[in-house]
Amino acid sequence: MSSRIIFMGTPEFAAPALHALAKQVSAIHLLVVTQPDRPAGRGRQLQPPPVKRHAADCGLEIIQPHTLRDPAVRQRFTDLEPALIVVAAFGLLLPKWVLELPPGGCVNLHASLLPRFRGASPVAAAIASGDSNTGVALMQMERGLDTGAVFDASKLDIEKQDTTESLTARLAQSAAELLTVNLQTLLDGAIVGDRQQGPIVETRKLVKDHGAIDWRQPAQIIERHIRAMWPWPRAWTETQDGTRFQVHEATLVEDGDNAVPGEIAHIDGRLAVASEPGWLALERVQLAGKTAQTGSELIHNPTFAEGAQLGTPRTFQPPEHWIVPAGDAV
Repeated sequence: MSSRIIFMGTPEFAAPALHALAKQVSAIHLLVVTQPDRPAGRGRQLQPPPVKRHAADCGLEIIQPHTLRDPAVRQRFTDLEPALIVVAAFGLLLPKWVLELPPGGCVNLHASLLPRFRGASPVAAAIASGDSNTGVALMQMERGLDTGAVFDASKLDIEKQDTTESLTARLAQSAAELLTVNLQTLLDGAIVGDRQQGPIVETRKLVKDHGAIDWRQPAQIIERHIRAMWPWPRAWTETQDGTRFQVHEATLVEDGDNAVPGEIAHIDGRLAVASEPGWLALERVQLAGKTAQTGSELIHNPTFAEGAQLGTPRTFQPPEHWIVPAGDAV
């Protein structure tokens, strides 16, 4: 395949699609655009984005613009004369000149079944909302956020223990397969998209404060929240003295009397917390400055004695809600 293609992506989700492209397109006809290296970890050392590492392994040309407004970037794109631009979680809105550059336009691999869960956090939203399935939409990009026509989609069941991390990994493989099946017809201009139909739900970018657990919620909702927040921004709560700690994993507990939301009990050797209604066993937690531990290992810690109270964020004001119904698609 000789048509020139630009691939724009940043996180691990985009890597399988990039590898799929690299198998179908000559390296000299494929340009990879990803975000700049960012400081990460305790040492705050610069780390390359996952797509950069994968592109290097494939021997592909890589550019990492700080902004798409840079005239040199625009010139590089224009000189390539791409037949198609493929986007997978690039992380920046594309300006009009990029959207209009290739004859085949720009297409996006979006990790939801549009128009449900447009925006930045579709995988976490599907888990937190209790959906039984989600998927990947191959869509035409336009100026609106995830508003374009859908060329094709693949559906995937959400498993009982799925976290955002595990579900994203499976969706990434599905995205690669979707791109592989449709690539030639996209290049030929022989595929027609369908206008999005159904209720629109928009999602916003998650921040750390979105991870707060409200023990006044039902246990099932909290359990989904914990899975949706993994691996970012991670669910958290507070001890009675206001010290935050992370909850990595929790399971529903069938037995247990009604109690004040946030109250701790030891049920069958497990560290359990009351919600409203229901109970959750904290299976894996991480105290500040410590490595992750099982809840059972903390039963003898005075902070987690029976009757102690975990913080319900009564005065905590979380940021703007990140899942927002927005009407119907037209």
